[in-house]
Amino acid sequence: MARDSDYGAFMEKFLLQPSSSPHELPLNSLTFAVKDIFDVDGYVTGFGNPYWSRTHAAATSTAPAVLAMLRGGATCIGKTVMDEMAYSINGENIHYGTPRNPCVPDRVPGGSSSGSAVAVGAKLVDFALGTDTGGSVRVPASYCGILGFRPSHDAISTAGVTPMAQSFDTVGWFARNPVILIRVGRVLLNLPDVDPVRPTQIIIAEDCFQLSTIPSDRVSQPLIKSVEKLFGGHLLKHAILGDYVKDKVPSLKPFLSGGKADQEHNIPSLAALSSAMRLLQRYQFKINHGEWVSTVKPDLGPGISERVWEALKTTDDNVDICHSVKTELRAALIALLGDFGVLAIPTVPGPPPKLQTDPAPLETFRAKAFSLLSIGGVSGFCQVSIPLGLYDNLPVAISLLAKHGSDGFLLNLVKTLYDTLEKEVGIAERTSY
Repeated sequence: MARDSDYGAFMEKFLLQPSSSPHELPLNSLTFAVKDIFDVDGYVTGFGNPYWSRTHAAATSTAPAVLAMLRGGATCIGKTVMDEMAYSINGENIHYGTPRNPCVPDRVPGGSSSGSAVAVGAKLVDFALGTDTGGSVRVPASYCGILGFRPSHDAISTAGVTPMAQSFDTVGWFARNPVILIRVGRVLLNLPDVDPVRPTQIIIAEDCFQLSTIPSDRVSQPLIKSVEKLFGGHLLKHAILGDYVKDKVPSLKPFLSGGKADQEHNIPSLAALSSAMRLLQRYQFKINHGEWVSTVKPDLGPGISERVWEALKTTDDNVDICHSVKTELRAALIALLGDFGVLAIPTVPGPPPKLQTDPAPLETFRAKAFSLLSIGGVSGFCQVSIPLGLYDNLPVAISLLAKHGSDGFLLNLVKTLYDTLEKEVGIAERTSY
């Protein structure tokens, strides 16, 4: 166990070498780590909880996503700490310790792929694999000031990955720069090396930026200026996403709260979207793990314990409607964006919370976070979280989403935008918009 050193990112360290001569392979000379949710032959997949480790045998095969990295020429150096049963976006683990956020050590690293994000942010590896169901790659990427990619749902095999909720589970990855992000993505997604396609429009979701406690100009302005410089301002459009979703996703109606919502902290239709996502997530979590939890009664940390036991009480009421919401939202966002349009939103509604914050006051933040995170989660669109430097010495991030199946397009766009975006962020950090 190597948890005391290395920012507390690792559950265990080992060396898995590339399966063939690494020369001229796409990931040649790169090192990586994997979240302790991926099967690695000969090792127990721990799923963030010691009770799970004690009640499960060692894996007898390695997850295809991990094998793809090894076959691509990369070297795996170990498994990383994760939130218990992948049921948190915070990054704290009472059993194994909380991986230390290399960007802001007194703040949470984000979860549930906490150790993978920290390993990349602390430069312990070149890239890392995580999973993202409700936000478990996007959130830690934003908190640790690195790139995080959630691919289109079902674009990468989740075989050999302990399931959380299959309607939303994805294999994602972290990197510090867009060149490595795209190299890893090409291997995982089996993408050809194609020239970047110019986006047809970039839609700024104004209401989503209003949810953030960071001034919206500080988040959206560097992107806007970068797009103007690279593509021209005519590509930029502005939209009130909540109104569009309410109009185009009629199945959300049962999930809309009856007018009591605090408008300043809430976009009603996106809060409803989040409710639908979390209901289906709870229901599928129960099907996957309810029997084990009921039998073993594992010791679970604060916040996670309540969510897990709440999931076990979930019935199939409204579950069919959740699937209708997924279908309608995907169709609505395809109509909004078209083939090569991009939607811009904040990744999260503010900076990472302080370590050991009481779960109760975090609920408002979590609710706002899931309003943003559910857009990609429910639509199944691909999403990238891009770091935008620091505001008040805390990390800032923006997310870009593109149509399901447009992962290659989105990866290329990040590479095209990145240097200009970095320059604009530098200007933004020196001046106040």
